[in-house]
Amino acid sequence: MASFSDLGIKASYIKSIKELGISNPSEIQELTIPILLKGKTDFIGLAQTGTGKTAAFGLPILQHIDASSDNIQTLVLSPTRELVQQIKKQLFKFTKYGEEKIFIEAVFGGEKIDKQIHNLKRTTHVVVATPGRLIDLIERGDIDISHVKTVVLDEADEMLSMGFKQDLNRILKFSSQNDRNTWLFSATMPEEIKRIIKTYMDSNAPRIEVNKNALVNANIRHQFVRSSLKGKFGDIVTFIEKRGAQRGIIFCRTKAGTQNLANFLIEEGFSAGALEGDMQQKERDKVMRAFKKENLQYLVSTDVSARGIDVSGLEFVIHHQLPEQLEYYTHRSGRTARAGRTGTSLAFILPNELDRIHEIQKDLNIKFTEVNV
Repeated sequence: MASFSDLGIKASYIKSIKELGISNPSEIQELTIPILLKGKTDFIGLAQTGTGKTAAFGLPILQHIDASSDNIQTLVLSPTRELVQQIKKQLFKFTKYGEEKIFIEAVFGGEKIDKQIHNLKRTTHVVVATPGRLIDLIERGDIDISHVKTVVLDEADEMLSMGFKQDLNRILKFSSQNDRNTWLFSATMPEEIKRIIKTYMDSNAPRIEVNKNALVNANIRHQFVRSSLKGKFGDIVTFIEKRGAQRGIIFCRTKAGTQNLANFLIEEGFSAGALEGDMQQKERDKVMRAFKKENLQYLVSTDVSARGIDVSGLEFVIHHQLPEQLEYYTHRSGRTARAGRTGTSLAFILPNELDRIHEIQKDLNIKFTEVNV
């Protein structure tokens, strides 16, 4: 196995990533870093969440920055404020022992735009952003992206499924006047992603696929339980009682269902919190903070609200209902079994949903086991 040094990463960055507990490159890092360090190129990386993509694009970004210039040289676009903050924090940690000071700013919705504009007036080399907030700043003339050399689309499929298609097209058009490269990372390859690649990227762009036959992390056990509408909440309680101190996320399809289940668990004496789109941003942040700090054992969430959640050490994911879209199953189950660990993805189904289980098995090339709670 190659070391980070073999891949061309500078000693100062190796020192900081070792301190973060990363000693050997993951597969996506080993395959991606040499290509991105080599020079100007578009790039397509297909890999599940939790495979180490941030370091795969983040370390080459930092090594390409010209710290003597005050200009914004790289844009990293990501679907949610949680992911944006996470990426910024990780890039910042990578720079701890760097000889040159590299400045990174995060811009996202849900926070006062004036504060972000004020921060951007300082020297900034890398901007990590949600697409909507970046468009706001461009339209107001409060950000200069004319010197951007690299645009990274992280979790590109999630950005599209969250409705950022127009924003992405506008940003890619804005930044295409200068001779920039696009690095696209995605867990899945829907038609919309193929269209972006065809429109904005070099047809000869290198493409790396990690676990191309495994659309879902191979370390996840996929299970289902036959339940009933009335009995589901009780069955979920029976399951989590048996898991002791283990932590997990429970996915619901609707905002009301999310709140109802979270309230039920709290009344039953469990340490749980809800995360859904109608909550105030302050409340959402509070719940996420508590979950990350392990003050909450269970998070009950809608699909969209869980985007960008990267919490290590989650042993299971529960599907109160199966998701409508296949990609959502991939994203949901990918919250467990991260960083080489194993995990369980458990669906509570009604008898008439057995066909859906067979469909998911076939389409994602996975095997479900029926269990009793």
